[in-house]
Amino acid sequence: MNNVFVYCEIEKTTVAEVSQELLTKGRKLANELGVDLEAVVAGTGIKGKVEDQILPYGVDKLYVFDGEGLFPYTSAPHTDILVNLFKEEKPQIALLGATVIGRDLGPRVSSSLTSGLTADCTQLEIGDYDDRKNNKHYDHLLYQIRPAFGGNIVATIVNPDHRPQMATVRSGVMQKALYEGKAKGEVVYPDVTKYVDPASYAVQVIDRHVEAAKNNLKGAAIVVSGGYGMGSKEGFDMLFQLAKELHAEVGASRAAVDAGWVDHDRQIGQTGVTVHPKVYIACGISGQIQHIAGMQDAGIIISINSDPDAPINKIADYVINGTVEDVIPKLIKYYKQNSK
Repeated sequence: MNNVFVYCEIEKTTVAEVSQELLTKGRKLANELGVDLEAVVAGTGIKGKVEDQILPYGVDKLYVFDGEGLFPYTSAPHTDILVNLFKEEKPQIALLGATVIGRDLGPRVSSSLTSGLTADCTQLEIGDYDDRKNNKHYDHLLYQIRPAFGGNIVATIVNPDHRPQMATVRSGVMQKALYEGKAKGEVVYPDVTKYVDPASYAVQVIDRHVEAAKNNLKGAAIVVSGGYGMGSKEGFDMLFQLAKELHAEVGASRAAVDAGWVDHDRQIGQTGVTVHPKVYIACGISGQIQHIAGMQDAGIIISINSDPDAPINKIADYVINGTVEDVIPKLIKYYKQNSK
């Protein structure tokens, strides 16, 4: 009762990384509230194959729903499972990944439970809230923090009266870490037929294609990222040359992606990928808040920009004031000579 729940997304028998990130954050929230962290996973043939991917993140109780028709994911059965389980367990917080599945499942569950949902959160914190209009005070609410109005402000959203407080978080926003404390680690295998209406299996997946990621932006130790200041697609060719010498991945700002200079799957920021590299090299990027939201936790930030007053320079550890046309070829030449 009143615990923190995380819905764990899977691909066959592999737990999604975003779910492990949410388990790490969920454990911290549960500790702060003095409650248990619980997790739920649903699929076909997963019993005994997913527990070791979930329990080490500090889970006190894991619900494994294993049954035919639960994989590949379809909306209705998974909605039935969460809605009926939440009615029984009455969690105070429920977290899902802001993935294709999470964006489909979260609104269905929150609508059924009339609980509300905040999408694409960048931070989750516990805090108090004073409702001055109704003269009410609330303790230990979930602060659901996300950019709003095109990223021009950061909004803190609370849900005082309805439970669970639901939020989705994009992959890479939180950092996963195995839990070093002690958790109960209980696992239960509920009877799926008690939770899912047989009519919910009416929709079946006939054919399914999953395409592997073309890059490893999230896992890269070094990211070389370009903005509108790169000037052209040919400008990005220089970044790929530099990335090759540094054994790095190439990222981009939304402006560069919108200009058609690089593929969308390399976009970093609020509406793209969130990265946590050891080194982030920002080339010709002005540094709007939407972009900074996706890379501000990098270990070292290096900015290459002809504008000394560019916003990105304020968060950069090192600033190279110059044009990308002058600076990047020199970097390529230097690393070529010194990497042999």
